[in-house]
Amino acid sequence: MFGELGKKFADQIGEKVDVACGQYLSSKNGDGDAKVEKATETLGAINGKRKALFIGINYTGQQGELRGCINDVNNIKAFMSSNFKIDEMLTLTDDQTSDPSKLPTRANLLAGFRWLRQGAKSGDSLIMHYSGHGGSVKDEDGDEEDGSDETMIPLDYAQAGHIVDDDVHDVLVRGLPKGVRLTAIMDCCHSGSILDLPHSYNINGDLEIVENNRNMGISKIISTGVRFAFDGNKKKATASLHEGMKLLMAGGNGGNSDAREKTIQTRSTDADVISFSGCKDSQTSADAQIGGQATGAMSYALIKSLKSDTTMNYTDLLKSMRQTLEGEYTQVPMLSAGRKLDLESPFHI
Repeated sequence: MFGELGKKFADQIGEKVDVACGQYLSSKNGDGDAKVEKATETLGAINGKRKALFIGINYTGQQGELRGCINDVNNIKAFMSSNFKIDEMLTLTDDQTSDPSKLPTRANLLAGFRWLRQGAKSGDSLIMHYSGHGGSVKDEDGDEEDGSDETMIPLDYAQAGHIVDDDVHDVLVRGLPKGVRLTAIMDCCHSGSILDLPHSYNINGDLEIVENNRNMGISKIISTGVRFAFDGNKKKATASLHEGMKLLMAGGNGGNSDAREKTIQTRSTDADVISFSGCKDSQTSADAQIGGQATGAMSYALIKSLKSDTTMNYTDLLKSMRQTLEGEYTQVPMLSAGRKLDLESPFHI
């Protein structure tokens, strides 16, 4: 109906319609069947060593090349270093071609996770920032409500494969001692649960227990019709319509409760593990051009928000990041944790 121009922008328009419908339905029914729980556990104090791992992958010369990921690393690193004393840091970027150990390959990323957590003890603060591609593959062990594992995509993914969220959790998160704080900033597609943490937060600081599948299903069906009107892609429309109907039929029960319970039982942490991610598991994160510089939209929003108020708490930071991106980008930044932490205290690493 809309020709080549419609095909070009169909996904963007469809996603905007999806988000807008969801917001409208939530405003009308107060989130309907969505359930929340108060977070009650207290963050431990940071009085030890700070270590940071920065990862930026532009995939230079490869299909799907990005432009802003190394800039993101430089910007986040500069901001963190100027506001907090970082004792040790490791940077993996694909412009460090003279040193193979500093390239963000699959092996080096996993080695970086192990380096970051090595020797960590109560009072220490660990920081990880990742800017690059994220992916989604079929869940094989039944711990994902949406049936998909999220992935980090290393520089050598074509040869070595992705790093699924199960492995990210097992290598980086699992077994961190009580009193250690790990703060992850994940600026990539499909990143909402990329650390496989069991507790997600809304902008009021409450734990989200159930998303309203009925609202999500209606939004998905409407956006599918809009997207099909623009691009005429029957295969994509059929798959998306099936997903919407599945959500609609699930009603307000919020996805796979068995998977959610398994995640709580197997992925809860003793350490204070907190993750800011660029978008929901079902969304993409923008590689943008802002202020004349290529940058990840989420990394930009994080820095802009903290520069405006360095004392804001975690949930206010989430709210500010969402407001910064709202209207310009469809992605919705997310906040999750390894235990039921009260995140009304100021952001601190």
